[in-house]
Amino acid sequence: MTFRLFARPGLVAPFKATIAALLALSLVACQSTELTTAGLMSASGPRAASALAGEAEIRGQSTLVLDYAIGRTLYEEAADGLRYPASLTKMMTLYLLFETIGEGRLSLDSELVVSENAVSKPPAKIGLKAGSTIRVRDAAQAIAVKSANDVATVIAENLGGSEDGFAAAMTAKARSLGMSRTQFANASGLPDPRQISTARDMATLGRALLSRFPQYAPLFSVTEFEYGGKSFKATNKLLGKVPGVDGLKTGYIRDAGFHLVATAKRGGRRIIVVVMGGEKGKERDAKVAALIDQYLGAAQFAER
Repeated sequence: MTFRLFARPGLVAPFKATIAALLALSLVACQSTELTTAGLMSASGPRAASALAGEAEIRGQSTLVLDYAIGRTLYEEAADGLRYPASLTKMMTLYLLFETIGEGRLSLDSELVVSENAVSKPPAKIGLKAGSTIRVRDAAQAIAVKSANDVATVIAENLGGSEDGFAAAMTAKARSLGMSRTQFANASGLPDPRQISTARDMATLGRALLSRFPQYAPLFSVTEFEYGGKSFKATNKLLGKVPGVDGLKTGYIRDAGFHLVATAKRGGRRIIVVVMGGEKGKERDAKVAALIDQYLGAAQFAER
């Protein structure tokens, strides 16, 4: 599936594909998952989102451990319970960005225009200025490391024309990946009752992101990066501390609690661990680390 990259003056040349084409193609592709036209367009209506999959549990806790190579679930606890995904959402934002690059509609050196709306987003952010531009490579790194909300909106507006339009594309892509209980309303994961997912769906997304775009995996292992004269540290505190951990994404909003989708490799074997709804960041991190030890064995076998 493709969708239109909305060109701005002096940015990139306009493309033939349109967001309408994405929605039409997505509907055909998703008929096997019983996604209706109303469901596909429901990113603009909170009632429709609830009708699609229900309401998320406030700070609901979920856990899932997935064997990366074969996609087999090794452990799960409330893995299908509806949760607010918070910034785990940004894995899908990056998925669509990488897909657009792969289709030749953007390059890593393309410039994305920053709007007033993007600048207005609350932290975490990297402090972009309205009317400026940011390179795609810097935008991707800012999302992967700092989980920047301003950058997520920049990507959404440049690729989808609006955040609503991009959210519809995100939900359509989720359905095509088999994420049956996920609905997106924005590109960042900022609070919105329509923005819902599950630990199982987030594991599916994490595995798809790494397997489809392995060339971008190093973005998620960076512990610190610089932009605009400032240094930003990674939100994933397990990087460089827990042997074998080399990605993926953290998330937090008040109603969600502390989330982490982590990927780790030891002894030639890789797993994805999803923990959602932690009371504190340290508690979440400790649980993920313990699960990695349990399913990958002692840390001395870690591969760096």
